[in-house]
Amino acid sequence: MARLSLLIDVTKCSGCYNCFLACRDEYYDNDYSPYSAAQPLDGQFWMQIKEVERGGYPKPKVDYIPVPCMHCEQAPCIDVAADGAVYRREDGIVLIDPEKAKGQKAIVSACPYRVIFWNEESQLPQKCTLCAHRLDEGDKQPRCVEACPTGALVFGDLDDPDSEIARLAASRKTETYHPEYEVSPLVKYLGLPKRFIVGEVVRRDVPGECAEGVKVTLEGSGLKLETRSDGYGDFEFDGLEKNTDFLVGIECEGYASMIIEVSTQTDVDLGEIILEPLK
Repeated sequence: MARLSLLIDVTKCSGCYNCFLACRDEYYDNDYSPYSAAQPLDGQFWMQIKEVERGGYPKPKVDYIPVPCMHCEQAPCIDVAADGAVYRREDGIVLIDPEKAKGQKAIVSACPYRVIFWNEESQLPQKCTLCAHRLDEGDKQPRCVEACPTGALVFGDLDDPDSEIARLAASRKTETYHPEYEVSPLVKYLGLPKRFIVGEVVRRDVPGECAEGVKVTLEGSGLKLETRSDGYGDFEFDGLEKNTDFLVGIECEGYASMIIEVSTQTDVDLGEIILEPLK
């Protein structure tokens, strides 16, 4: 049985909003009953782009997380809907029946991701359909996937081992957006933003010159990572879990080694780390 879904690689998303615009172009003022009623001009964002700022000056990061309907396998919207107004197809796509769902505002508040919207004029809950109407007509991808210029959105059948989405899911560790909701979303992610540790290495006896190629290690919580400082003396460890203790080691031939204790309660900028020459 097919399980059609999206795999979203956050590391590839540039925040261009092409997916958002393509979705609006497809659905605004266009009725695709029985898949979906026409989307109104204001107040509905079937593909949202969440902007996440991490760290701070002088080394900030910005990530963009596309958030459509998650087409959950344990969908709360299905549970609260009367008369089968929200249903899951055999391919996994969750749809809202635009006739049966009229007046059922409880469907909106049932969604923990807040990706179901209320059409006040039509008295109707509405959301992303993964372009089910297009797929049934023979199109291979939803509009948002077609419009993505960076390949951040991959669509396909999670149960087809030959599909791109299944191969990616098997080769890399996929993640769930807000796993604490416990709704088993079919939409999966790669590279959701986590904590990072950065710093800059300089040498006491070589002022004004960046310390390139310095060995920097990170240990803690079962991790053992290693990197080298770049041409500016900078180093970075990203993708770290929150509220975790780490040891950052600095090693450079001819200089005293250092061990720095770090906790990722927030993103950490160690700033300028000065290496002392051995006597």
